[in-house]
Amino acid sequence: MRHVAVMSVTSSVGIMGIFAVDFINMLFIAMLGQAELAAAVGYASAILFFTTSFGIGMSIAAAALVARAVGQGDTRLARTRATNALVWGLAAGALFAGAVWTQLGPLVTLLGATGRTHDLAVHYLSIVVPSLPFLMVGMIGGAILRAWGNARRAMAATLWGAGVNAALDPILIFGLGLDLTGAAIATVIARMVIAATALLPILRHHGGLGPVTRADLMVDLPPVVLIAGPAILTQLATPVGQAVVTRAMAAHGEAAVAGLAIVSRMTPLAFGILFALLGAVGPIIGQNAGAGRFDRVRQTWRDALVFCTGVTVVIAAVLFVLRGPLAALFGADGATRDILFLFCGPLALAFGFNGAIFVANAAMNNLGRPLQSTLVNWGRHTLGTIPLVTLGGAWLGATGVLVGQAAGGILFGLLAVWLGSRTIRRAGMRAARPVGTRDTDPEPTHDLLQQGR
Repeated sequence: MRHVAVMSVTSSVGIMGIFAVDFINMLFIAMLGQAELAAAVGYASAILFFTTSFGIGMSIAAAALVARAVGQGDTRLARTRATNALVWGLAAGALFAGAVWTQLGPLVTLLGATGRTHDLAVHYLSIVVPSLPFLMVGMIGGAILRAWGNARRAMAATLWGAGVNAALDPILIFGLGLDLTGAAIATVIARMVIAATALLPILRHHGGLGPVTRADLMVDLPPVVLIAGPAILTQLATPVGQAVVTRAMAAHGEAAVAGLAIVSRMTPLAFGILFALLGAVGPIIGQNAGAGRFDRVRQTWRDALVFCTGVTVVIAAVLFVLRGPLAALFGADGATRDILFLFCGPLALAFGFNGAIFVANAAMNNLGRPLQSTLVNWGRHTLGTIPLVTLGGAWLGATGVLVGQAAGGILFGLLAVWLGSRTIRRAGMRAARPVGTRDTDPEPTHDLLQQGR
């Protein structure tokens, strides 16, 4: 429990540092008092969530590969895998950023933005999206540090980024009068800082990076693809669901979209510890699975779920007490205030089921069942979102959209816990089989991870 708590808390600070960049931008933009600017950031954030989720998927692959090598005691292999994960992640991030950048107009239109709000969102994104490779390096670097158990330095990298963004925002937005452009420039610089401060500890304290060779890159490409591919698909499900919610909310006016934008920026900050469970619990499970200690894998699973429940209750209580001051901070009224109050009330408790999905995904990603986590996430953000959000919006208006989204999280959270328990049980049974016993349930991903060089 202590290991789960320490890794989750320190990792959550790192995740909150990344999302704090968006939150700080949202806060300062809201201070300008223009609904179009706040709504534009809301639409832009839905697109940026896509790019960030791509980075999370690549970092999951890096953490899984490096953590297993660390658990096996193979320092050279861990160093080589870290190098190759960074190279593949940087290349994939550049290609993905280019693809998104060329389609910014249609993507923002798809979310329901129109007029000046549409143009402002595209302008903001045109500056921020090209900086995705820097964010990829920072996120993958942080994952490598956590795989080595160095959560403190991984946390420090994103804190530096958030600090730089907080310092630059008032200067660029208010001091130089750049408004939305200033917020975008601050974000780009913050991402550069995150990348630099994530790489330095790897170079100084964990053997640095190995030489980049085509042979090593080709060796690590299959396991990277087999883990990162499903993991990226898994992570992309969340922004798809958020895009569906954003479009549904757009039907209720810009005030409702502004409220959703505030809630969307607050969620990863308030529940950063739960978001961190995916990246924090994964290396613990991966190391112990690599060492053959499935008793510890099972204990990690149980402790992570207990930890998730306790954290949810505490955070929900804090949000409920602070709902008034938070509304005043953002100057929220009308539909914006209603949405904020709903989030700070019963819906905060329901978010704990999303935490259970994160824990289950960590177990499935690190035990050779990444496709299961992909199916759970896509089910949660399609079947568990589209019909329920549509019905909620029709019956209860803007607040009903969030109610429908929360209901889907509860249903698929329960499903994820059942699948995670089954995955751990089966992995333990396979590990306990005598050598040479025929495996009737092969795990191709697991086999690739176990292969020697």
